[in-house]
Amino acid sequence: MRKQLLFVTYESEDLDEGLNYAIDLAKTMDRDISILIASNKKTFRERFDDLMTAVTFAEAGEHEAARQVMAAAGKDSAETMDEKVGHLAEKCRMSGIDVNIHSAAMDILSAVKDFLKETTGIDMVLLGPSVTDSGNVSARELNKLVRTASRPVVTMARQALAPAH
Repeated sequence: MRKQLLFVTYESEDLDEGLNYAIDLAKTMDRDISILIASNKKTFRERFDDLMTAVTFAEAGEHEAARQVMAAAGKDSAETMDEKVGHLAEKCRMSGIDVNIHSAAMDILSAVKDFLKETTGIDMVLLGPSVTDSGNVSARELNKLVRTASRPVVTMARQALAPAH
């Protein structure tokens, strides 16, 4: 089994942001990629909102409407996520990189630590822009991850947009 890079991203619209860099780095280093997709607070909040909407309908005696809200919320997020994950896998395979995709429903630090404990062959951790931008991971949390990962931890940032003239 070849060594692997661990690309970490949040379950979001920007799921594949930074993947092109991870693929290029994997090719350069002759590595495969493992992708760890963590649920972020926003996704959890959206699911909670859907649940509260369904509860409101149920309390008003509109049980069928409550079932429809929950079914639509679960179906939409599951189908969308399946499509996105399929896109990630296809993008890696088209580039000649073997890929393993995993998910975690916990905070990013715990998810990475657990993954590294359970998986051998990971020699670098790449934190995608969705993880490092917008205060998703604090400097303190990042330093803790660097100390405990016992592997290089590389952070990616979104490229700043040039001001319009």
